[in-house]
Amino acid sequence: MAEYILPIQRLIDEFRKLPGVGGKTAVRYAFSVLNMSEEEALRFSETIVGAKRDVKKCSVCFGLSENDICDICSSERRDHSTVCVVESPKDVIVMEKVRGFRGVYHVLGGALAPLDNITPADLTIKELVERVRTGEIKELIIATNPTPSGDTTASYLARILEEYDIEISRLAYGIPVGGDIEYADEVTLYRAMEGRRTLK
Repeated sequence: MAEYILPIQRLIDEFRKLPGVGGKTAVRYAFSVLNMSEEEALRFSETIVGAKRDVKKCSVCFGLSENDICDICSSERRDHSTVCVVESPKDVIVMEKVRGFRGVYHVLGGALAPLDNITPADLTIKELVERVRTGEIKELIIATNPTPSGDTTASYLARILEEYDIEISRLAYGIPVGGDIEYADEVTLYRAMEGRRTLK
């Protein structure tokens, strides 16, 4: 028998599907929703559905966008010859806090992890190679997380792009090993960007 009546239990179960949300937090969230007015609850649900419907992947960098091409990729003020390669769309938002970077991005959609069956085919690596092949890109800054899978991904990218006449660098380890770019402060990110090292 469920601890809560079925409608509440279903709500708790849905919140528990969110990353980092345990049982107690899910219960708190569920009861917060129940304490909303019907109008607030409707607006909350419509906001979730609206975000899911209206947020797209940029057809160039695979970051998040309201349009087919995101504002960064469509900006003439950005340096399109310098591309920062990150794992997730959240990393783009974090990297944008580093005011000194005026290039563009490429979002891989994760990192290589053979044990978890995440292979190059699961990421946007093929699309990155196509971008490099056009000849417009002069430098790739690989900003994958300083984790075993992030390092594996960086090494793999450097290897498959070796034949192209571009500079490939990796963010310096101002970011703690095992940490995520998402949680790095702006000063750490800036120093890591400034101290990036060449891979090729």
